[in-house]
Amino acid sequence: MQDVPIVIVGGGLSGLYAAFLLEQKGIDYILIEARDRLGGRITVANSSVAQNASSQSIDHKKSNDGFDLGPSWFWPEYQSQLSDLIEALDLPRFAQFEEGDMMVERAANELPIRTQGYKSSPPSMRLVGGMTALTDALYARLDAKRVITDQIVKRLTKTGQHIEIEVECGSEHINAGQIITYRAQHVLLALPPRLAGNNIVFEPALPQNLAIEWQETATWMAPHAKYVAVYDSPFWRNQGLSGAARSAIGPLTEIHDASLIEGEGAVFGFFGVPVEVRQSVSERELKAHCRAQMVRLFGTQANTPTAEYIKDWAQDPFTAMPADASGAGQHAVAPASKPAAGVWQDSLTGCGSEWSAQFPGYVAGAIDAANRAVQGLPNVVLQSGS
Repeated sequence: MQDVPIVIVGGGLSGLYAAFLLEQKGIDYILIEARDRLGGRITVANSSVAQNASSQSIDHKKSNDGFDLGPSWFWPEYQSQLSDLIEALDLPRFAQFEEGDMMVERAANELPIRTQGYKSSPPSMRLVGGMTALTDALYARLDAKRVITDQIVKRLTKTGQHIEIEVECGSEHINAGQIITYRAQHVLLALPPRLAGNNIVFEPALPQNLAIEWQETATWMAPHAKYVAVYDSPFWRNQGLSGAARSAIGPLTEIHDASLIEGEGAVFGFFGVPVEVRQSVSERELKAHCRAQMVRLFGTQANTPTAEYIKDWAQDPFTAMPADASGAGQHAVAPASKPAAGVWQDSLTGCGSEWSAQFPGYVAGAIDAANRAVQGLPNVVLQSGS
């Protein structure tokens, strides 16, 4: 049984940033990620690597041509902590393209209309290479031996001053199906509250009101699906269009330019089709409907993308629960991040993005929640870990 002061459950942005902060403090830890990759809801598709990648098989070869399948934007003017981190990591950024008119589809029996576009205020910013540039940069600064993937945390058992963390090795692991146990003084839950409350067994049980609060907290992105179409160039800009569109017809309801700074053009859209309807149709058919919509909006050039990608987060078992399928897809109010009393007090802290009171569900929320969790660790843990 491996014994460390802190175990981080989850290798998305919040987990990686928590590990980064602990390394800066010289505190030992282990980070355990259920997926066979890091990044959580931050993931990109690379058109130079895989053509027509399926929603379940995205290649993550490091590249500067990342097209975000999860979050894309951040807002430096009011997300200063995230912006400062990106600057400290020396990651290049650029503004979301919003020059030109936008297209609007109001009804199936009406042609799309062209109308004046709008610009976000404050400006939306993107990272060169996609948001994985941020998670890659954090991971590069960690001790790789402390980061473990493809292990699924099943049970947390409080025994005296310690917590036993029982994990099951995933299907891609060399020891698939094997149960491994770690022991820690404190656990940081760097995953959505709903997943922690539903998928992990706590012994003894969490306080009932806290368990219910976590289980009822909606997970951002969980009901959503995203379509990305890549082209040789952003040809719509030659028509004075921004690449943005809104549609009451669908299948995509909100569309934006997703092009690189130079070179390939791209657009992405959020599906407005309910989860159960999306899952009743093949991915090939969904892509065909999306291409047809791109043609209606941007012309015949849109019918021949060089690559297409769909990421349906509702089908991702490490993001979505059945309860998310009927959700409105809005950002939730942050729940309490730790037990206020009982045996779990001072032993457990939620630090996933949904636990950020200021930016719940956002990329900035992951940074905020992780920072607050690490800064709030009990002194006894900090002293034993350094």
